[in-house]
Amino acid sequence: MAAGLRKRGRAGPAARAARLCGQWLRRAWQERRLLLLEPRYTLLVAACLCLAEVGITFWVIHRVAYTEIDWKAYMAQVEGVINGTYDYTQLQGDTGPLVYPAGFVYIFMGLYYATGQGTDIRMAQHIFAVLYLATLLLVFLIYHQTCKVPPFVFFFMCCASYRVHSIFVLRLFNDPVAMALLFLSINLLLAQRWGWGCCCFSLAVSVKMNVLLFAPGLLFLLLMQFGFRGALPKLGICAVLQVVLGLPFLLENPIGYLSRSFDLGRQFLFRWTVNWRFLPEALFLHRAFHLALLAAHLTLLFLFAFCRWHRTGESILSLLKDPSKRKVPPQPLTPNQIISTLFTSNFIGICFSRSLHYQFYVWYFHTLPYLLWATPARWLTHLLRLLVLGLIELSWNTYPSTSCSSAALHICHAVILLQLWLGPQPFPKSIQHNKKAH
Repeated sequence: MAAGLRKRGRAGPAARAARLCGQWLRRAWQERRLLLLEPRYTLLVAACLCLAEVGITFWVIHRVAYTEIDWKAYMAQVEGVINGTYDYTQLQGDTGPLVYPAGFVYIFMGLYYATGQGTDIRMAQHIFAVLYLATLLLVFLIYHQTCKVPPFVFFFMCCASYRVHSIFVLRLFNDPVAMALLFLSINLLLAQRWGWGCCCFSLAVSVKMNVLLFAPGLLFLLLMQFGFRGALPKLGICAVLQVVLGLPFLLENPIGYLSRSFDLGRQFLFRWTVNWRFLPEALFLHRAFHLALLAAHLTLLFLFAFCRWHRTGESILSLLKDPSKRKVPPQPLTPNQIISTLFTSNFIGICFSRSLHYQFYVWYFHTLPYLLWATPARWLTHLLRLLVLGLIELSWNTYPSTSCSSAALHICHAVILLQLWLGPQPFPKSIQHNKKAH
């Protein structure tokens, strides 16, 4: 008798959980018309899409031919480090010198050993497939907290993109590794784990420098949350981690390491550009064009920071003060404030990049649904937003790029920028008005 009671007692919580799950599924079925439109169903739709992605990614690996581009070069570069070469100017691969920071070396050194010195391509593809699914999970967790994007959009963010599957499991680039760490960092920031978030952000930068496009947005958030003095320890975490990771190479040849791994003036080849194909090659390579893009990039960042992100009515310099000493008491940052600032900062950098190569698509691909749907605009319907997504995907899948594909990409970017500027911002206007009203 006692045994029977114990069995029923153990089964009780499981039975209740099963009943709750069944009730939730029945309710979802009853509201199936809203299932694809209501953000509250993000996790359910995400679970279904992740299961579908397991099959799709497995099919891509085993049915579509692998294309060698940079993998052998990566392996040759880290093999040089394994053999005792710590001078960055002496580390070379088939496609050129090592131009990524130290975090890249350590991660791909692990892949070097896990794939039989880089020879087991199929194993590498499966590792990157797991990385792809982990990235999707991190992205879905972000979107779940924002409650802005209708779930039907996630199908176009997952199953429908040939280029992104190719970048992850058919090309084995380092860009997906950097972006996975970046999305982990954002999840930590959303959980108010600012120190750990900055640590993961710095790790992402140590794999590839493109993550620095998020840095202006992160700096703004740190100043808004902590003020100048409070932000310094968080910035210190980022700096110290870079020094620690790069220490063996800094001790050997500091100038060589810094000039190679953080080379902001590196020249790109016109033959690979996705976004500036309609320009003459001489103009594409001209230094004045690069400076004009940098000026436009910085100008737009300042405009968004002054007019769209900072909306308290105080001077922008008030961000340097301790939050408790500001005229307008700061409110806790919401998920949408954090995501909007970071994603917009990165997107502005993408718009004014000197060149975009095909693997760079993952720099902002997973942020596009938020950028398009988070700020409601009456003139931009669901259909027009999907059209913009489709044109962007088509532009990135046109190889080699053409004048038309590059122009279409810029037009789509301009539409998104216009919506971000005109749409309602997650940062409210001055709270002082509310106080006066009371």
